[in-house]
Amino acid sequence: MKDKGRSHNEELVKSNLQLILSSNSYHLAHEDLELLNSNDMRGVRMLLEISKPEQILEKEKILSTVIVFGGANLSDKLSIKQKLEEANNQLEESPDSHHLKRNKAKLTKLFQISHYYDSAREFSRLVSRENQRKECRSHVIVTGGGPGIMEAANRGAFDADCKSIGLNISIPTEQHPNPFITPGLCFKFNYFALRKIHFVMRSIAAVFFPGGFGTLDELFELLTLRQTGMKNAIPIILFGREYWSKAINFQLLADSGLIADDHLKLFQYADTPSEAWEIIKCKKGIQVVK
Repeated sequence: MKDKGRSHNEELVKSNLQLILSSNSYHLAHEDLELLNSNDMRGVRMLLEISKPEQILEKEKILSTVIVFGGANLSDKLSIKQKLEEANNQLEESPDSHHLKRNKAKLTKLFQISHYYDSAREFSRLVSRENQRKECRSHVIVTGGGPGIMEAANRGAFDADCKSIGLNISIPTEQHPNPFITPGLCFKFNYFALRKIHFVMRSIAAVFFPGGFGTLDELFELLTLRQTGMKNAIPIILFGREYWSKAINFQLLADSGLIADDHLKLFQYADTPSEAWEIIKCKKGIQVVK
């Protein structure tokens, strides 16, 4: 009876030891995912999102970046053409569908401005090949890491056998990174604010191609930083004067006294990759502010 009791106690002790070893309290703090994902650790997570990309970019000797923003839906001509053909086929089957008519109309517009994809790709190739060296890398293209214009810009650097950066974001409609970002330089963020910090931190120029809410958000964020003097004077280039002059009436803002006339000088227009690159090259004394 005593042996059975002792055996029973040993089993309890072994079982209890296993519970101790497997409990979250026994995990090293940085290995405790439940702890790290808790509300109380939000500050720690934010610090990690600041520190991780910074360490990697320092190690890769990324001295400066050129931001390229633009619409995720603005794909290459062939891709949009295929979608347009599919929309035509669907419309033939349901010619009275308002939704299908609207979809075809939007795709037709996207097809008409798909040349911006090619321009973003060429601009990125042009900038990348002229500035990247083995010992250090300046003017490295950085995008949001997604499809559309972001893909085009990363693709241009890829064409030139140069490095480029993608700052992806975790959102409900999951955005997957495009395949042209340099492996090891694609980062996934949880916080939009910290992602924006890394966009701006090393930037010496920003080029905005046609885009939607996300592009507009980043544009006005950067214009506000420049307007308030929180960011050093860098070229902010709106690529495609025809699109941007229709999308935003900056002159109306100035004429209404809502911004100063001088604020219209915070940005410039360009219509070709070489024109945009010349604007950046002509900017003297650009300092990278960290």
